[in-house]
Amino acid sequence: MKMIRPNCRAQFSAEDIDFILSVLGRKIGTAECLVKLLADEETRDLILDDEALLHALLERRGCLRVSSRLYFYILVRQVLRRSDIQDRAVADYVAEVLAEFSLTERVSCRVPGQTAPLDYFVDMLAALQTADDRTSFLIRVHIGNHSLFLSGVFPERIRFRAEARGFPDLKYYEALGRTHYRAASDHRLAQRYELAGIFSTLAERFEATRLALNDIADRYFSIGDANYPLEGLLNPDTDADQPE
Repeated sequence: MKMIRPNCRAQFSAEDIDFILSVLGRKIGTAECLVKLLADEETRDLILDDEALLHALLERRGCLRVSSRLYFYILVRQVLRRSDIQDRAVADYVAEVLAEFSLTERVSCRVPGQTAPLDYFVDMLAALQTADDRTSFLIRVHIGNHSLFLSGVFPERIRFRAEARGFPDLKYYEALGRTHYRAASDHRLAQRYELAGIFSTLAERFEATRLALNDIADRYFSIGDANYPLEGLLNPDTDADQPE
């Protein structure tokens, strides 16, 4: 399992630099100057908070050449600020989750010692019963991330399945995500990875974060389109899962 870290603000592609310059070039100057400014944490965060970048992303959607990390971070940062979630690290982490989970092969939970990935919550919860301390932590983080991704990007399909087939509803995903983010936040490894505060905020503000993602997923996220293989992610067996 890959440990997701809030790294969207720490790496920029050449296309990202070109995009930022195309929007803010009059304020910043040259690419060399921009690279220096991005190397300073405080200046970098002020640049990325410039709403001109958000407007450019929305207006140029058909011809964007930016990394998925920059794209998701700018959108997530702005919508979480409107939900009064001001911590940039939280926005960075959520953006990284979206960037990772938009690649379907990253959605599965891979546990050391098991050949097959854990694709469904029922399997992840079962694996917790025998997992060692580190693996248990990673599984809980994955459950929180997976719950946030599904409920944030695909709420209408979750509602439809719940109403039409009796599958778990959005409240179930919220409870599952809150429970496991909270458990992860108390783990010693969360302190080591400097993720305890992020997990604590996501546990506390899971619904607000989910609703913020619902808003932008409806309008901007291509991973929410009809071609994304959601049926492979929403398992009918999840109605047997219960948050623990």
